[in-house]
Amino acid sequence: MDLEWTDEQRALRDEVVRVATAELNRDLVRRDRQSEFSPEAWKACAALGIQGLPVPEEWGGSGADPPTVALALEALGYGCRDNGLIFSVNAQMWSCELPLVTFGTDEQRRRYLPGLCDGSRVGVQAMTEPDSGSDAYAMATTATRSAGGWALNGVKTFITNAPIADLFVVFARTAAERTIGSISAFLVERDAPGLTVGPPFEKMGLRTSPMAEVVLRDCRVPEKSLLGPMGGGLAAFTTSMDWERSFILASAVGTMQRQLERCVAYASERRQFGQPIGKFQAVSHRIAEMRIRLETARLLLHQQALRKARGLSTPADAAMVKAHLSDCFLRSSLDALQIHGGYGYMVDAELERDVRDAIAGHIYSGTSEIQRNIIAAYLGL
Repeated sequence: MDLEWTDEQRALRDEVVRVATAELNRDLVRRDRQSEFSPEAWKACAALGIQGLPVPEEWGGSGADPPTVALALEALGYGCRDNGLIFSVNAQMWSCELPLVTFGTDEQRRRYLPGLCDGSRVGVQAMTEPDSGSDAYAMATTATRSAGGWALNGVKTFITNAPIADLFVVFARTAAERTIGSISAFLVERDAPGLTVGPPFEKMGLRTSPMAEVVLRDCRVPEKSLLGPMGGGLAAFTTSMDWERSFILASAVGTMQRQLERCVAYASERRQFGQPIGKFQAVSHRIAEMRIRLETARLLLHQQALRKARGLSTPADAAMVKAHLSDCFLRSSLDALQIHGGYGYMVDAELERDVRDAIAGHIYSGTSEIQRNIIAAYLGL
């Protein structure tokens, strides 16, 4: 596949790298240690137009096509070392903005999307529950009709952005049976009566991306908060997941490019036994594998972007991107640390953080095992 970019796309890529490098990495080691989200970096991303990439211009975004989105996110990963920030941005784009763009009414889009794009609002999806992860039909949260609207009751867990979110796309059961039409989606604002957010979770990685539990106790929302048709929640969820799995690790491709360049430079400069360590096959072969992973990951990502642009993508295509990129990111992060030896193990080298952050890629947006189940199903297995 020939990756040819227009002058406008190349200019966007260069600007994203420039701003990300200059503005998004400040005090990162301390912020990661203290699990501190950066509102300033969030707004800097918005000023670049990152949050608005997939949103049409009429609703405050740039209406970028999928290949441009993939290129911009790859550039973001190259310049920005804050994987938690990138994860929070992606969580909003794919789990909150995309459902609004695809299933929202004009009134809902006008109310929420401009603020989500310009960085003044933070949004996210609330789907996972203590006893319901990949099995959406096991959902216990309910929505029952109340005077002038709905009453939501349930508990959501592992909700990215929850401590800072202004808007939640909440999924709840509106029918008792376990069918595709039994779940609906609702737009719930932070100050809705009956909604409370728990204290932030302490996580192994992605520490600068806040995460918490969301509790709904007789949470009252108006009738107009229904997102899409009654019983259309799983359609909204699967649509957002397809986009999320396609692009949530696009920035990891940029990160792998940065890791490769750093390892090549280190292996050329670091000397042991009278020669650069890059002369030893134990080192050079690791770096060669990093290059192979980078190229295959990049090709698969941008091939998927073209499929999305042409309306040819299947859930199996998105699952392959998610599974392969998460594997590549973790393995290359481990190799980068190993090549740097004891120095790589030190926090100040900022390599061990990539390992911790990359592990989560095998879990969020559907585990790697779930992705392989999807791929196998499309093969008739």
